[in-house]
Parts: sequence; C-alpha cells; structure tokens
Amino acid sequence: MIRRSGAGVREAGGRGPGAGRLMLAALLLAPPAAAAQTTHLLVVTGVSGDAAHAQKFHDLATRFIDAARQTQGVADANLTYLAEKVEDDPQRISGRSTRESIEQAFADIAGRAAPDDTIFVLLIGHGSSPDPRSGAFNLPGPDLTSEDYARLLGRWSTQRVVFVNTASASGAFLPAVAGPGRVVVTATRTGRENLETRFPEYFVEAYEAAAADRDRSGRVSVLEAFDYARALVEKAFEQEGHLLTEHATLDDGHEGTLASTVFLASGSAQAAARYDLTDPEAARLLAERDRLEQQVAGLRLRKDGMDPDQYARELEKLLLALAQTSRALQAYEAER
Repeated sequence: MIRRSGAGVREAGGRGPGAGRLMLAALLLAPPAAAAQTTHLLVVTGVSGDAAHAQKFHDLATRFIDAARQTQGVADANLTYLAEKVEDDPQRISGRSTRESIEQAFADIAGRAAPDDTIFVLLIGHGSSPDPRSGAFNLPGPDLTSEDYARLLGRWSTQRVVFVNTASASGAFLPAVAGPGRVVVTATRTGRENLETRFPEYFVEAYEAAAADRDRSGRVSVLEAFDYARALVEKAFEQEGHLLTEHATLDDGHEGTLASTVFLASGSAQAAARYDLTDPEAARLLAERDRLEQQVAGLRLRKDGMDPDQYARELEKLLLALAQTSRALQAYEAER
C-alpha cells in the first residue's frame, strides 16, 4: 500500500529516449482522466455542534455540489446531499445524515451504478478516533465507523471509487477503507490529529479555482485537488506561525497515478456542459481527446509491468498526440 502525504510522485522510469521531452509533456499536460460513463456523488455533512459550524459545513457542501453541477457536468439525478438538518435548505438537501439514510444512499447508488461508473463520496464535519486503527465520522445519532464505510464501499469492485473524509481524526480511516481501485483522501495522517481541520475549505476551493488545474486542461483531478488543498493548508499554518497539526494524506495504491486519472466527472459529461455536441467538428475533436485520454490512463495503470523505456516511448507518443488534439480543440473553440 502506497500513500502520498507531501512526497512527490514520479511519472516515468527516468531513463530512455526522449526522457526530457517526456517530462516536459507530462508537466504541460499532467495526467488525464480515464473516461467513465457516469459519476454518482454523495456529500454528507455531519453533526455540527453549533450554528456557526452548521452554516460552515452547509456552505462547503453546497459550493462543492454547485461546482459538480455547473463546471464538472454531474447530473442532478446523480447528486445526493445528506445533512444534519433538512430544514436548513429543503430544496437542496436530500435527507438527514443519519446512519440509516447514509446506508440507504449507498444502496441506492449501488442499484443504479454501471460497472465503469465513478462513485465519489465527500464527508464534511467532525471526526473522532477512539482507537489508532479505527475512526468515526460524527453523525446526528449513532456514528458510522471506518469499518462501516469499508463495508459500504465494498459494494463496488469494478467502479472507480473516490472517498474523501475531510474531518478531524480522518487518518484513522486509512487502514480500513483503502483498497484496489479506490482513491482515499483524508485531512489528517492519523487519528491522533483530532483538531478541527482546514483541509475541507481548500479542497472545495480546488474545484472552483483555475489555479488548481495545473495542466490547464479545464478539469481538476483528485490528485490536483489534493495537492492544491494540502499546499494551502501548510501555507496558512506557516503564515500564522503555528505548528502544523494536520497532514493530509492520499492513498490510491499507485503513488498518485490512479488519483491523477480520476476526475469529479467524466470528460464526456463535462464536455456536454461546455461544448455544443451537435457540432460535428467539436464532437470529433472531443471523441479523439477522450480516446487518447483513455489510452494514457490505461498505459499508466500498466506501468509497473512494462519495460521502463517502452513505457516512456509509448507515453510520450500519446501525450504529444493528446497535446495536439487539445490545442486543436482550444483553437476551434476560440474561433467559434
């Protein structure tokens, strides 16, 4: 199991023909997405403790949902928001964030998710960790533990699963919920980091801010959002002269490679929100970009079993083709 908590991620083997051009192309393009048919988003805000935190959690949740809808192309039918009090915003909140309603939401998503869909779960609130290898996300009523979430996530074996716990002590979830095909993000490294976290504010901001999109692709990967939020948390503590009390951690089993290929929504869904897909030329360019992105994502996941030089050559070829297609799409969009 490989975890990323501030360390860099190596892209290629570092040897072989064209290594310099490969590194440049990787920096300019960054890791593209593996296309998925549909994204199912579940946002949960836990028990607040006071009115100020209730408002804060709700604001973060609705900002994230708005970003998912407006810029990422996630369909309204696939958005579920469970909160402490439904009456706070009955038009947007799907139900209360009780143990029973969260389990039902997982069951509902499992009932409609296709094998190649993406499941994205975001928890915003307070957490606790009575045991170093076990944590809880605090809910109105009985809590759900890290083992409970591991059981719920076990419904999906073929889908891409993103599980983001931004609460205090969330690092205690890592041993239970990390696994193959999953990207797990926690605001803390361990359950002992139990102070209120700043990570959720910056993680949500990553999906609103152009600065988080390092490769200027128009989309923010989970890895980009994680790196953006972690860096701003560290900067805030440094500017205030305080000792860093939270260390955000990402675990995908692939040194960040899987996280770099997973987006809040698929490329086709986001394209539908940005482009006129009835235009034949736009549709052709988008289809070519999606095809190349899928090939790059597949190649990256086969990296460990490939000769480093062969991997470098194939990745460079695909990245250059993807760069050309992306430039053609941008030029066509600008003309229109």
